[in-house]
Amino acid sequence: MGALAPALLLPLLAQWLLRAAPALAPAPFTLPLRVAAAVPPGASPTPGARAASAPPAAPRADGLALALEPAAGAANFLAMVDNLQGDSGRGYYLEMLLGTPPQKLQILVDTGSSNFAVAGAPHSYIDSYFDAERSSTYQSKGFDVTVKYTQGSWTGLMGEDLVTIPKGFNSSFLVNVATIFESENFFLPGIKWNGILGLAYATLAKPSSSLETFFDSLVMQAKIANVFSMQMCGAGLPVAGSGTNGGSLVLGGIQPSLYKGDIWYTPIKEEWYYQIEILKLEIGGQSLNLDCREYNADKAIVDSGTTLLRLPQKVFDAVVEAVAHASLLYIQPMIGAGLNYECYRFGISPSSNALVIGATVMEGFYVVFDRARKRVGFAMSPCAEIAGAPVSEISGPFSTDDIASNCVPALPLKEPVLWIVSYSLMSVCGIILLVLIILLLLPFRCQHRPCHPEVVNDESSLVRHRWK
Repeated sequence: MGALAPALLLPLLAQWLLRAAPALAPAPFTLPLRVAAAVPPGASPTPGARAASAPPAAPRADGLALALEPAAGAANFLAMVDNLQGDSGRGYYLEMLLGTPPQKLQILVDTGSSNFAVAGAPHSYIDSYFDAERSSTYQSKGFDVTVKYTQGSWTGLMGEDLVTIPKGFNSSFLVNVATIFESENFFLPGIKWNGILGLAYATLAKPSSSLETFFDSLVMQAKIANVFSMQMCGAGLPVAGSGTNGGSLVLGGIQPSLYKGDIWYTPIKEEWYYQIEILKLEIGGQSLNLDCREYNADKAIVDSGTTLLRLPQKVFDAVVEAVAHASLLYIQPMIGAGLNYECYRFGISPSSNALVIGATVMEGFYVVFDRARKRVGFAMSPCAEIAGAPVSEISGPFSTDDIASNCVPALPLKEPVLWIVSYSLMSVCGIILLVLIILLLLPFRCQHRPCHPEVVNDESSLVRHRWK
């Protein structure tokens, strides 16, 4: 008997279909994940079990903390509700105060990177920046750091300073922060943020994994649980409209009012990105019938900093073909003066190196990043509705007899490992070269006495002729 898993009916097409044809059934796109049950630490998970809400309990470092139970008085989880603004096209951002005296900044929340960085100089696309010279508590670390993303990059000076999150914490925390002095395609027209908060694991941190990340610092200093959760309320709204949508980032726990029903969890396969395992994709109830390893090539991640659902090229081509055959989407953009048409776009795009569940999908769910138990949870979001109809759905369990036991391909060597291998090979080559040099420079002595100057053995002859 195969394992059981929940099917997540994603809001990829429903956001556009419901507005154009309300009679159609919502969310014809299913994306199942392997399920992990909510169990006490040390217990074995039961496949297919639901993660039911637990009674309020004191937060623990090894599990979820309910929002109604503040951790040691440092955090106010209820105040974190509606602390985000933004949209899927330009990202969701959080207000922070950095330095002494505090300077107010709007910080993009990104679960696909690990560095905390703010603009450290004026830029034509942002209205403010962090002036390190005005902060009496700022300390430079004396080295630069460069971070590259799928789109854009920046270089900044690494330092540390005090940060305060007004909506949620009543104290300040000392964190590592990079002040950006050079960037390319990072700050874009229309954005309303001037920094980025990477919430992924330290493995992705630059310049190395030894740099303590923002969230790791927060967990240790604020004594909160090693978990955070997100709700982004932009489903069915313009990707990049003139206004902003709401949302919530709960640092240290979950907030019961932000989701409906149960939370379904899927294991984190590797702690760098939030990498999960995709079992299969269905369009209109029909499986794409691809090897499940194609969906996870070379990884499948949950990334709030990416706008769309990005699929490996082979999977993307199969999805487009299946959508056309199923007659699910015949909405084309209409451009022309005086025409009262609404324009729509496909909510997925091809990717060369990963399947990325981006903000367009995450807007349909309340997403829990439970780092303590190595799992990501999905639940129905009350704000993911269009005209009162939900744009997403979670159902299950279902049998996975026809699914491979391991859909995740062998992971490529991470950058630190590659450096170790490179240095090891260089060391071996250096030792061999040194031995050869010593052998060439050592004086050769005659093995037989008396030794005539013109009578030499073969070995010394080779050396002598080499030097002639």
